[in-house]
Amino acid sequence: MNCDEAQNLLTAHADGELVLPHAGTLEEHLRTCAACRGQLASITELRASLQANADYHAAPAGLSARIAMQLPNDRVPETAVESITEKPAKRPATRIRFGWTWPQMGAAFATVFALAWSAILFITVPGARESLENELVASHARALMADHALDVASSDRHTVKPWFNGKLDYSPEVIDLSAQGFPLTGGRLDYVAQRPVSALVYQHRQHVINLFVWPAQALDTSKSDTRQGFNLLHWTHNSMAYWAVSDLNPVELAQFRDALLTTP
Repeated sequence: MNCDEAQNLLTAHADGELVLPHAGTLEEHLRTCAACRGQLASITELRASLQANADYHAAPAGLSARIAMQLPNDRVPETAVESITEKPAKRPATRIRFGWTWPQMGAAFATVFALAWSAILFITVPGARESLENELVASHARALMADHALDVASSDRHTVKPWFNGKLDYSPEVIDLSAQGFPLTGGRLDYVAQRPVSALVYQHRQHVINLFVWPAQALDTSKSDTRQGFNLLHWTHNSMAYWAVSDLNPVELAQFRDALLTTP
């Protein structure tokens, strides 16, 4: 089992839903892979934090009745109304009648529930950007630990760029920054954000910089962050999204980005 396969099973493993033979294979992989063990620890910590700190709110009394009042009025047996609404303390003088069939009413309540659950997830679950950053750091660390940082080892951008032809649905821009102190050492294919992406590898003294590149979905502001001891820097340029990950300090990582943006 490789790291990509293992990471697809970590959430189920943390929830105790993984069965043999996958559970045994994953456990064997975790014994030798610190990166995946760290990812599993992060998932376990997140679950515990959500269970301990997330707010739980009971639906207020009469909610279903107020929802029912918003539905179109027509005829339906009174017993049907009473079976889906709380019985009020005092019976109203008028009867609420509906023109919706039971499947339509079920769909309406399902929609309300889905919207409420989406709101809970939006509040309590980490954002997509945070998940993406964790994935990028894991990919960076995995490449270093597995000694598989490069699929094509070359400092010549005219060798590295053509290597990606036919392997991706886009062509990453490859720039040689040797003169600026960030020599290109090669590139590889990686899998991030549920798609194959290019990872260009640069070096500055003893520090490795993984530059992940893929088409940007929308223009995004630059962002820097630090996770698990690694610095991340994100920007968009020419309709492409860039993420640089390294243990290089933030100032020099920003210099690397500026060199990419200003070198023709």
